[in-house]
Amino acid sequence: MVCTYYSYSLAFKHPFTISRGTKTHQPTLVVQLEHKGLKGYGEAPAITYYHLPVEKMIADLEANRAMIERFALTDPKRYWHYLHHLLPQNPFLVCALDIAAWDLFGQLLGKPLFELWGLDPAKGPKTDFTIGIDTVDKMVAKMKEKPWPIYKIKLGVPDDLAIMEALRQHTDALFRVDANAGWTVEEALEKIPRLARLGVEFVEQPLAKDNWEGMKVLYAQSVLPLFADESCVREEDVEACHGHFHGINIKLTKCSGLTPARRMIEKARSLGMKVMVGSMNESSIGSAAIAHLLPQLDFVDMDGPLLLKEDLATGLHFDDGKVTIPRGPGLGMHYTGLRPGSF
Repeated sequence: MVCTYYSYSLAFKHPFTISRGTKTHQPTLVVQLEHKGLKGYGEAPAITYYHLPVEKMIADLEANRAMIERFALTDPKRYWHYLHHLLPQNPFLVCALDIAAWDLFGQLLGKPLFELWGLDPAKGPKTDFTIGIDTVDKMVAKMKEKPWPIYKIKLGVPDDLAIMEALRQHTDALFRVDANAGWTVEEALEKIPRLARLGVEFVEQPLAKDNWEGMKVLYAQSVLPLFADESCVREEDVEACHGHFHGINIKLTKCSGLTPARRMIEKARSLGMKVMVGSMNESSIGSAAIAHLLPQLDFVDMDGPLLLKEDLATGLHFDDGKVTIPRGPGLGMHYTGLRPGSF
């Protein structure tokens, strides 16, 4: 295989704010694996608080290029295992390479990933659309700009409840709340019952990622399902979340790709937990990888391409929350590089 990479800083349509801060652009790395004239693509967005910038991903790729390229791609699962040991400190780069390997493998076999995995492409939940923290007027304006059946609302500020009450006046859409670890136990116990009355479906990561004792309390008392995000990064975290959360939110980049994500889904199911896959503001490349998992999911947050001004591929389609899984081989996407978004 021959490995090529491309780095981008993709502009958001609006500044994107969560409880940790605001950003106007999403840095991301796209890798290309080429073999027998076919090209597979994968993506890994860089997230500041995980300390794996695009520059680090590129440096590790270059330092290990010969080993990355020498593998005979007979099974993407074996390639992930090889990469996992080759790059143990860089799950983001492993993710990009793993997605690219699955894309290439599907093309070599002439089949889309959902077909390789025996999944029904007609099945799968609708995606939500994320409204970042902002003034109420701007949050309402974002909803009006993008009418949608499900909104994920970013919270974790003192006036959370006032924000939600104001937003509810402008839409009958289903709400989901992501506190991004922004609450204390006491705040969560106060806010969750009121959020339930405002039509919130579930709450994501209410407490700090390591506050397991607090999550035991919430798990026992919450009137809404609780989903782990920052508390569920790697495969071994799934079992730790059992009895503390009702479900998990898997991020492909954090867990290091499609290969471990599929195992995490299986593990969560065995524990009776709900499963969601979430966005890290991927372009349509990383989002297409999520799309092929849709038939296995209860919930999905894959609105990255909808939040960005610019996209890097064509082939992924959104219609009022419904995502059409690409039917072409591999991911089924056509890589275009940087172009104006058209969602």
